[in-house]
Amino acid sequence: MQGSLQIAKVSGIKIMVHWTFLFILVWVVFLEIEKGGTIQTVLFNLAFILMVFFCVILHELGHGLMAKYYGIKTRKITLLPIGGIASLDELPENPKQELMVSLAGPLVNLVIAVVLYFVIPVQNILELHIAELIEELGKLTLGNFLFYAFVANLSLLFFNLIPAFPMDGGRVLRALLAMKTDRVKATQIAASIGQLIAMVFLLLGMLFNPFLILIALFVFLGAYGENKMVQQLSLLKGHTVKEAMLTQITFVQPDDPIEKVVGLILSGTEKDFIVTENDKPVGVLTNASIIKNAKNKKEQVRAIMDTEFKTMNWNAPLKEVFRTIDVKKAYYFPVLDNRGQLVGAIDMVNINEFILLQSKLDY
Repeated sequence: MQGSLQIAKVSGIKIMVHWTFLFILVWVVFLEIEKGGTIQTVLFNLAFILMVFFCVILHELGHGLMAKYYGIKTRKITLLPIGGIASLDELPENPKQELMVSLAGPLVNLVIAVVLYFVIPVQNILELHIAELIEELGKLTLGNFLFYAFVANLSLLFFNLIPAFPMDGGRVLRALLAMKTDRVKATQIAASIGQLIAMVFLLLGMLFNPFLILIALFVFLGAYGENKMVQQLSLLKGHTVKEAMLTQITFVQPDDPIEKVVGLILSGTEKDFIVTENDKPVGVLTNASIIKNAKNKKEQVRAIMDTEFKTMNWNAPLKEVFRTIDVKKAYYFPVLDNRGQLVGAIDMVNINEFILLQSKLDY
């Protein structure tokens, strides 16, 4: 995610903070000053916000470490004003594994809440009369800070367990449904419920709290996007790179001038090219690089080609390419046969065309 700063690394998982996270800190300071707060109350509230997001990090680490237990890598955790996002390379398709990964985050908040319950006199605080409770909780004390942390973790626990796919509760619902039916149908049901709940969030946000509108958009679009992705992956299941790869492609040489490649783009339909030397792929030339350097007509291809590229075996599952595109943020790969010979290329455009044709055939 662009504009993120790494602040830590835990068990190989990068902890990132997006620059928009600063907005919530500025917003808290503004609200406190507007109602006549002091330096002490401003610092107290800032400390509370930072504590909540520290618990959010622990929550996301719960997901990441449980996923790691099942052999799934978590690249990073990114903090945003609306919460945290753990970027897993993939989600476990086994329903029991998905259930455990989904529950791991809320369970972290449950453990923190239970610990705090025994550290501070929660029962004594809750037994106070309403006037006494308001007066007591208005004091800037460590006990109150920990009580707020207790309440925050309970809130994170229950909010995340709302069955609004793709939130944790929605993933739990999908996992439970997938134990009784296929994953595609389970995702469709969970996504529909998630989008329905998103509409409720939207209505409540318009009436009471605009922040819920952001949550509604996140849930609605997330449910739509993941439902579509699961359907696409189901259509790719059982198919290999060989079935969808490009074979009628033009290879370029490292010594070719950029003006030659520009000419190939203008005279045909190809936008990306494999750079070969002695019939071996030595680089990938993307359309973005060509356009960026188009004015340097005499410069050689070797100066702008990407030499850190990934190749695909023609017997590899198409699902692997689909996931690699998402993880590596690359979209064009040379394809090799079992002897290591270059036989073609595969890109997201062709995969999308394959998915479209496959959907018509299946229909």
